[in-house]
Order: sequence, then C-alpha cells, then structure tokens
Amino acid sequence: MALNHVKAQDTATMNLKECMRYAVEHSTKIRIQQADIRDAQIDRRDAILAAFTPSVSGSSSASSSFGRSLDPETNTYSVITSFYNGYSVSAGIDLFNGFQAVNNLKITKTAQEMGFSKEQQLKDQICLTTMEAYCNVLYYTEMEKALQAQVATAEKSVQLAAKQEQLGQKSHADVVQVQSDLVERQYQLTNCSNRLKDALITLKDVMFWPIETPLKIDESFANETAVGLSPVAELVEARGSRTNQSEEIDEYVSRAKQWLPEVTLAEGTMKNARLSLKTARWQLLPRLYLSGGWSSSFFTYPGREGYVPTPFFNQLKDNGGESVSLSLSIPIFNRLSSYSNIARRKNAYDRAQADYEQTLQMVDAEVRRAIADRDGSADALLQATTRADLQSEAFALNTKRFEQGLISSIEYQTASNTYLNALAEYLNARLQYFIKCSVVKYYGGTSYINQ
Repeated sequence: MALNHVKAQDTATMNLKECMRYAVEHSTKIRIQQADIRDAQIDRRDAILAAFTPSVSGSSSASSSFGRSLDPETNTYSVITSFYNGYSVSAGIDLFNGFQAVNNLKITKTAQEMGFSKEQQLKDQICLTTMEAYCNVLYYTEMEKALQAQVATAEKSVQLAAKQEQLGQKSHADVVQVQSDLVERQYQLTNCSNRLKDALITLKDVMFWPIETPLKIDESFANETAVGLSPVAELVEARGSRTNQSEEIDEYVSRAKQWLPEVTLAEGTMKNARLSLKTARWQLLPRLYLSGGWSSSFFTYPGREGYVPTPFFNQLKDNGGESVSLSLSIPIFNRLSSYSNIARRKNAYDRAQADYEQTLQMVDAEVRRAIADRDGSADALLQATTRADLQSEAFALNTKRFEQGLISSIEYQTASNTYLNALAEYLNARLQYFIKCSVVKYYGGTSYINQ
C-alpha cells in the first residue's frame, strides 16, 4: 500500500481521531492481519466444499507398442505395432469420516471470527498507542509554551536587575543569580524542545507517517472539555455521582467479558480445541466411502495391411465401463497413533480452557484497575488543579515583589521552580485523566476511535 506523502505546505492540522484513523489505515500489522483473514476465508470455503461436494478426477493415457506385445483384441502376444488410448473419470465422497468435515466447518467458522477479533484488537492497540503518543506531544507543547514565557520573564528580570544594580538597589551577586536563573530556564526550554521533537517522531512512527513529512496536530485538544478533560466543577460532580461504585465495576466487568477481542480470541481457541478433540475421538470409528467411475479405451494397429480400425467414438462406446463401490475402512491397529492424537488434543483443550479462564481473570483485574486508576487520576487532577492555581497566583505575587526588591533572587528562583513543577504536574494529570477515562469507556464497549 502506498503511503500518502503530503507536502509541507499542504499539511493540514490533524486532531486525535484523524491521527487514529490514519494510523489504522496505514498500519502494516493490520495489512498482515487482513491477509490472515483472507486465508481463513479460503479455509472456510475449502471446508464447505470438502463437506458437501465429491472429489472428481479424470485421466487419459496413450501408448504405442513396437515388436512383441499383447494384442488387446485376442489377449495374446503378437509381433505388431499397436496404439492404445485410454480414458477414465472417477468421483468419490466420504459418507462418514467421524464428523471430521462437520467439525472442520465449525473450526473454520470460528477461526474466521477470531481473525476479525484479532484485527479489532490490533486496531484498539494502535489507537491507544496513538492516543498516548499524541498526549505526549501535547504535554511537551504546553510545557514549551510555559517555558518560553518563563524565559521571557527571566530576560526582563535580568534587565531590571541590571538597572537596579546601577541604582545601587541590588548587588552584583543578585544580578549574577538572576542571570543564572535565565540560563537555567533557557536550558529547560532547550531540553523540552528536544523532548517535543522526540515525542513528535514517536507519534509519526506509531501512525506510520513519513518521518520527513511535517505533521501538525490540533493543540486546542488540550483545552477541550468535550474530549474528557473536564474542568474542576464537572470533575467534582462526576466523582460525586458515583454513589454505588461496586455496581459500576460489576457492570464494566460484565461488558468487557462479553465483547473484548482477547476474550473472544481465548474463547474461540477453546472452542476449536474442543472440536479437534471430538474429531480425534470419532476417528476411532470406521470410515465409509462411496466412489464411482467410468472408463473406456481406443486401440488400432497402424501399418497392418487390410486392417480397418473401428471408429473412435464407436470404440469408446463399446469399450466403456462403469463402476460403483462402497468401502468401509475399520481401524484395527495403527501403533496407538489415534490414542496419542486424542491425548495431545485433550492436552491442547486443557491448555485452552486454562488460558480462557486466565483471560477472564485478567480482564476482571484490568477493568477494576482501570476504574481505580481513573478515580485516582481524578483525585490527582483535582489536587494538581488547585495546586497549579495557587502556585500561579503565588508566582505572580512573587514576581511583583521581586521587581520591587522585597525578595531575593534565590527566593524568586525557588518560587519560579515551584510554579513550573506545579504546572507540569497539572498538565500531566489532565492528560492522564483523559487517557484513563478513555480506557474505562473502552472496557465499557466503546472503541477508542468512536469515543
């Protein structure tokens, strides 16, 4: 599949859903899985044909004999040149083969359904990975903006400190400290910009976007409440509305066990293992096979004087013969290979059962963990929001106090660092809350791309 190479000047701004769709459409894993699905569909077609249609074959042969050979007319040896041409058509079908054909029909049907479930699982994994990479880009984008503002503020502080030194209001040590704070902010900005570039490359890689082609994402996503980044009032209301968390957990666990692709895959594997075990057991019974055929031949003696061969079609009619046979094959002793096969299939079924039970247990734990993470991230977001608001106000006050010479440069730098840390934690908590909410919705039956 050819990639859509987009020119830099034509690059449109892509939101999260558009990035997800692009990642799914261009994923090589999806293409490989779709090829596997086509193979499963072919296996399904072959199983249907094997169960309901006979096998038909035809053959033709021609031979020429020189010297002493068997005369087809007299069945005696003679020294003469002869030409023989034979035709045959045969067909056969299993009337009973231990329900192998029927079980194969069921197995291929389940395998085809498992192929679609595997494709959906890959799509969900790609969407979640894209969402995480997208949020990382947003995080470093917001932090870069905050650090740019900090650098601008630090530059003004250096200019102000230099003037205050000339007026004798600040010492040279204070000026050096302010300059050091500016260099520190510039270093943090450079480091953040590098991390942003790395996060953007990761997003392109996840999306299978051409690395050399620019990619612009919708930065307003970080401030939209419609995508799950609820403001504090809505967040408090949502936390308070969960009066019966136990019922909510049980409901999400039940939904997840019904529709998650990994559960469907484990259940399909268990069903096919059970059908294979049944097939192996039925192979101990006799096999009944019906076959029939038609054959005819044509012969002549080239070069014999006075010999007039019977016409070709007359010979085909006169020499034609039909046959019908019904065969019963009874297994008596095959070195215990049938019993060994049954034992292996039983072990495979036991493994599939254990894997299915383990999958259900894992889903139960994952859903409960996801809900706990969502509620925990909601609490963390509430605290981070309050802390960021207070630190923002405190930093604004400390900036004025520093400009008025009421606090030292070290105290101002400490306040600035505290504000940046609070802002970083707030941005991270906000994006983490969105991801955790999306995971819970996914377990509830809504795919990531449809949220």
